[in-house]
Amino acid sequence: MDNLNVIIATDCGSTTTKAILIEKKDGTYRQTFRGEAPTTVEAPFEDVTRGVLNAIQEVEELSGRTILDGETIVTPAEKDRGVDIYISTSSAGGGLQMMVAGVVQTMTGESAQRCALGAGAIVMDVLASNDGRRPHEKIERIRQLRPDMVLLSGGTDGGTVSHVVELAEFISAADPRPRFGTGFQLPVIYAGNKDARKDIEGVLGDKTALTISDNIRPTLEEENLGPARRVIHDLFLEHVMAQAPGYRKLMGWTGAPIMPTPGAVGLMMQSVAKQQNINVVGVDIGGATTDIFSVFSDIFNRTVSANLGMSYSISNVLAEAGLENIMRWVPFQIDEADLRDRIKNKMIRPTTIPHLLEELQVEQAIAREALRLAFVQHRALAVGLKGIQAERTLSDVFDQTGTGESLIQMMDLDLLVGSGGVLSHAPRRSQTAAMLIDAFQPEGVTRLAVDSIFMMPHLGVLSSVHEQAAVEVFERDCLIYIGTCIAPTGTGKPGNTCLSYKLDLPDGTQSGTLKMGELRHFPLDTEQEAPLTLRPERAWDVGAGPGQEIQISVRGGIAGIILDGIGRPIEISQDEQEGVAQIHAWNRALDLYPNGP
Repeated sequence: MDNLNVIIATDCGSTTTKAILIEKKDGTYRQTFRGEAPTTVEAPFEDVTRGVLNAIQEVEELSGRTILDGETIVTPAEKDRGVDIYISTSSAGGGLQMMVAGVVQTMTGESAQRCALGAGAIVMDVLASNDGRRPHEKIERIRQLRPDMVLLSGGTDGGTVSHVVELAEFISAADPRPRFGTGFQLPVIYAGNKDARKDIEGVLGDKTALTISDNIRPTLEEENLGPARRVIHDLFLEHVMAQAPGYRKLMGWTGAPIMPTPGAVGLMMQSVAKQQNINVVGVDIGGATTDIFSVFSDIFNRTVSANLGMSYSISNVLAEAGLENIMRWVPFQIDEADLRDRIKNKMIRPTTIPHLLEELQVEQAIAREALRLAFVQHRALAVGLKGIQAERTLSDVFDQTGTGESLIQMMDLDLLVGSGGVLSHAPRRSQTAAMLIDAFQPEGVTRLAVDSIFMMPHLGVLSSVHEQAAVEVFERDCLIYIGTCIAPTGTGKPGNTCLSYKLDLPDGTQSGTLKMGELRHFPLDTEQEAPLTLRPERAWDVGAGPGQEIQISVRGGIAGIILDGIGRPIEISQDEQEGVAQIHAWNRALDLYPNGP
């Protein structure tokens, strides 16, 4: 679709529908105008298209371009009238909620989880033959959850069929009702051992809307997630979205299939990684959930931490991280009861924003822990395939306890992208940089960026019809580059030298040494690059190996260049006064809170 010059895209969120206009100007695609309106999927409207029309009308008013003719989107574009294509994503109505099942929890169970998460689903539970639950408990769990659809996998092609058929019998016995529609059969995707297909059809064919897809784990050494992910997208449109009020009408308007919002963000991440040939990690932290996306060596992974967020789920962050881990980031002494009260207030008043500096610092401390915990969960799932040792017995296979190595190697990370209110709307971009660095602890040389207005869903669905347009807008209008973090890894005592550096800035050369426990900051604008020479000490590594010098060109950003000698993992003194002093020193080095302590 190379003849697309004017594009309107919407993202129907659970509370807000956001519309953006993309136009080709002087041979380059740019995002020009945006509008938003409340999502109208619930009473009294119960028609998602009302919110879409309202958001597009705001774009019309701002741009002076006529896009709508009543309730019709005018196509194709002519001068100041119409658009060439309308596209949309959606997470309204709670998004796509799935249950997955696999024979072995850490093998086909994890593969099924990766498949569903990559398609943009929230995984409600993972059922497995060896998950420790008795048959009646599994049946009761399926009955309780009422997922939008079920992904059933298990067994390599040509292997045993009995275990996966047993899982199908549990689903059949539960006879689960889907969330939407009373006379509507639950969609079930079978993506397991092909030899079991007839048996699965016999068990589930009459009771569910069964779809057969390629095995997601055809051999122990191979994972084939693409075909099943495509089936999930198709069923999401045909079964789930079609039941939601107004979606049939909306589907008739779009020039490309509607995507689940997280699935579209993942697609955008993959496009950028492929186009620029880089490794990327992206995070979207919301009020209730935190999504993390990664592309390392062309392998895409996504995880949803459904209990880690900054408003509705903020108490879960406290419960999982523990009070001490949150308090270590707060740059002043605070009473435990006071901190608990602040967290509970945020949970019951989720739309409030910090009004005092202390409130902001507490919120950003909690954000660091929510991001850190979500990334721990992501690294645990983004692993190489498990169960491929050369020799093992059947009992060994059922006792897999995590043999896969994480694909997330921070020294190989090129770009770290943050989005979500606490990151996108931080009063200073340097605060966003600090939260990302403290939570993700990047190693070596890593660019930091933030999504300016959460445009990634729109661009993800655009990449499915015009990848170049999506990447151009992503680079020019979506991302705000915060700067570059250079973090050596190694061991040493506080005060010992990590490396020496020479940075040729436009206004003069800066050189010196970086000591363990120290942060250095150098201003450098977004459009500027500067040659940098790094000579790490023998026990320290910045990407070329311990003690190996590197010469690179680093790009700037709003927060410039950050030399991070804090060490990995970051260690903060257990002594309260010493810990507060450390945080103070780091905050001052990056000028995070100019008017604060």
